[in-house]
Amino acid sequence: MPHAPVRISGGDAVVEYDVTGAGPGVVLVHGTAATRLQWQGLTSALQDRFTVVAPDYSGSGGTVDHGGPLLLSDLADEIVAAADHAGLDSFHLVGHSLGAAIATHVAGTHPDRVLSLALHAGWVRTTPRMAAEFLYWKELLAADVSLFARMLPLMAFGPRYWSSSPDNEALVRDLAAAITPGALRQIDVDTAVDLTPVLDSVVAPTLVLASIHDRVIDPAQQQALLAGIATSRYAEIDAGHGAPAEDPTGFITRVTGFLDELTVAV
Repeated sequence: MPHAPVRISGGDAVVEYDVTGAGPGVVLVHGTAATRLQWQGLTSALQDRFTVVAPDYSGSGGTVDHGGPLLLSDLADEIVAAADHAGLDSFHLVGHSLGAAIATHVAGTHPDRVLSLALHAGWVRTTPRMAAEFLYWKELLAADVSLFARMLPLMAFGPRYWSSSPDNEALVRDLAAAITPGALRQIDVDTAVDLTPVLDSVVAPTLVLASIHDRVIDPAQQQALLAGIATSRYAEIDAGHGAPAEDPTGFITRVTGFLDELTVAV
């Protein structure tokens, strides 16, 4: 698999990514404590008509770096490095949660390269309440990864998940095995998100996709994105914060519909 070298604030990084398909570029940016594997379903839905690039940013998967503190701008630089390495001069961006914040930063700092944004569960600026929750995540993860994994479905999923009688214990075990210590560094980035300096520079058509049962990102954050990005539109999905996993079909339908509409328009 490809590896893109890049210089970030604390030193060097090498970004591991997947590239699949052919056509206009789409770069997929995962969330906190996840990896590019989050995007397997969406990649399958897009690869017949898009070149899909799915990177791991620092703290996840096969990407390696200096091991120190990270900035949002570092992760944005890693995403751009993967796009560059894959030969994409311009590209659409899809981001979930922290990935949405990273994608927004890329769009605000590289407006000439970003064709569109699809932002799920994004936010403009971390509030004191969010910072307190992120601190709790960090303390729980540092104490016991299995407890952090047990919290995730409670935090991330809405009624759809819980009413379907899922094997939650199996999911908790899988999450505990998959989460790595690098997530702690990503949570620090969550805590420091502030997109206000770059939001006015985002000019790409933007889908602000909100989960109606999101317990992490409140509706005011979605409205702030809408107000701050003049080219944005709004949609909802009947799921929790983890909509890409809770309702993958609904999530994929909304994102692919947005991208296909823009591609036809061009």
